[in-house]
Amino acid sequence: MSSLPTYETLKLNQPKPHVTLVELNRPIKLNAVNKQLFDDLKTCFEQLNIDKTCRAVVLSGAGKAFSSDENPLIHIFKNQVSSLKISFNNKNNSCPMVGISSVIFQKILTIYTNLRCLKYNPSSPFGDALYLYPANGIAICPTLLELHVSVTDMKQCLHILDGRFDQLRILYVTFDSVSPELFNIEDNQKPLPNLRIFSLCCYDKININDFDESIVPLLRRMLNLEELHLNIIVKCYEEFISGDTLNKDIIIYMPRLYKFTFNICSIIDHRNQTNFPLNEHIQKTFKYFFNNQIITCIDHFQEKGYSQCHIYSYPYKLKVYNNITNNFPGGLFTCVTQVSLHDERPFEHDFFLRIAQSFPFMKELTIKNQKAQNKKQFIKSNSDDQILSIIEYPNLTRLDLTNTHDDYIELFLFDRKMSLPNNLHLCVDYQSLERVTYYFTRYITRNHCAKLAGVYFYPLNQIDENIKNYFPHTCIGRAVDFV
Repeated sequence: MSSLPTYETLKLNQPKPHVTLVELNRPIKLNAVNKQLFDDLKTCFEQLNIDKTCRAVVLSGAGKAFSSDENPLIHIFKNQVSSLKISFNNKNNSCPMVGISSVIFQKILTIYTNLRCLKYNPSSPFGDALYLYPANGIAICPTLLELHVSVTDMKQCLHILDGRFDQLRILYVTFDSVSPELFNIEDNQKPLPNLRIFSLCCYDKININDFDESIVPLLRRMLNLEELHLNIIVKCYEEFISGDTLNKDIIIYMPRLYKFTFNICSIIDHRNQTNFPLNEHIQKTFKYFFNNQIITCIDHFQEKGYSQCHIYSYPYKLKVYNNITNNFPGGLFTCVTQVSLHDERPFEHDFFLRIAQSFPFMKELTIKNQKAQNKKQFIKSNSDDQILSIIEYPNLTRLDLTNTHDDYIELFLFDRKMSLPNNLHLCVDYQSLERVTYYFTRYITRNHCAKLAGVYFYPLNQIDENIKNYFPHTCIGRAVDFV
């Protein structure tokens, strides 16, 4: 029996792809679906009891796109399209698309009979994620080789692998939670010999029992896997996830695996364990890992009563790096655009310099730290300012300081400490900003405030003249609008 082709071979053998990009905005624009889908959406709205206003917005914007008379390209190209990407632009999540998304997904598979690669809203929020129904093992798209998708939970991931896409070689799946009590035992036993590349990302924390009973059995079914990518947070009881854990539970079951990248954070409550290994011990468990440099970092949070161990393969390829502490080991992260900082110890000036150096393309930054800085006395006078380097975040567009000590608001608004771009949107606690700006009269914070593109307060009761004068060219809104 001849071996199945690898991903590289598939790319060479398949016909030249016709890539179609469809943006679903509000009002939704669909230039790659037919009139029948319009009727299906109406039915879907009625069954899901969608709000009438939301329903009107979607249908009015979609009318022309669903008209077969105005969109004859579907009939011409439906057998020629082999690669398709669909994305929803629903940032405010004002009209959750779960049911609608499923209807569109099914129709796409019906229309495009030669589809090889489908990227279906791969980075959607939970409200827009795909929900699938059991297909009883019936193949509904035998040509599909590659799928990138966001689903509501891991049960939907299992539905994708239940036989409906029986030729699937590459699967990138993102979901919000794991609910093992809903699993069918048979769903987690059938081998998946065709799968070559698998990427799993779960946003919510996974209990270690659920990890052992759902994630691990799923991975063991992938007998011929060549590439594996994991991005998960696991709540453990006694031991952190280490190289030993990954090897004995996963890697030894994948003899063809040659690439394994991961970003795993394991958390242990201090009520369950108080004796923890040193970072050096965790690092040694990766001594014989077959590829990539492995970074390990252990943090202990005494006030919150938990410890965490962050392990990841380097170079780091994800766009998001969350919960960075003072123990951050450094490095260069050119793919990361979204960063969050969190610690029970204060962040000092040199820490923010390290963040600027490590994340040169950072666009979004969230800081959670209620501890006052210890070294402010070194930057009180103008002369002392000269010995400190200016912190620069040239690509920053979104800054969330709603859960921080006043010192960090001051740091970012002092133009002698920080250089900020002109298109920055700031979300901040209203009373904290009042204190830092001396009730919107302080001169040293005025320059940065005046050039903000947007400022979002929590809470925001009313906007008086002092605020308007202090932010003359800035859009002023509520924190809930900071999305």
